[in-house]
Amino acid sequence: RSVGPSLGTDSINSGIRAGLIGASLVFLFMLLYYRLLGVAADAALAVTILLVFAGLILLKATLTLPGIAGIVLTIGMAVDGNVLIYERMKEELRTGKTPLAAIDAGLKKALTTILDSNITTLIAAGVLFYFGSGPVRGFAVTLSVGIVASVFCNVLVTRTLLQYFMGGRGAAGTLLRRS
Repeated sequence: RSVGPSLGTDSINSGIRAGLIGASLVFLFMLLYYRLLGVAADAALAVTILLVFAGLILLKATLTLPGIAGIVLTIGMAVDGNVLIYERMKEELRTGKTPLAAIDAGLKKALTTILDSNITTLIAAGVLFYFGSGPVRGFAVTLSVGIVASVFCNVLVTRTLLQYFMGGRGAAGTLLRRS
């Protein structure tokens, strides 16, 4: 019968809690399934999330439930990019390439798929922003910032971390073969 300001606060808190639980489960899954490569994926995901929040701060955006949904969707899309890269790397290793060559070839082959999926999502976000209003526009902005951050991290951060792991211990190739 009556709606007070605490209802919005409760909804935001529930959304943040759900987002944190979901992100934690994604982090845990990547660590368990990909081991050392999961560390690289989780680091890239953490950078993605930081870039999203930095972008939203730069745009002076207010965090709303649709914005939280955009961040959660960003987490899923960022992890999807890493999964694509790692699975392509496995395929390259099966063809007999060295781990370093598999990283390069896997990243190059996955890049097209990553760009295709993210560009189409960015187009959808643009349509939502153009035709939507209020919360729909907020979701579109958060999603767009997340897509750009995700692609940047998939291409640059993940590549850098994988090359570091290969140069430091060479363990990434061994762990990649086991998963």
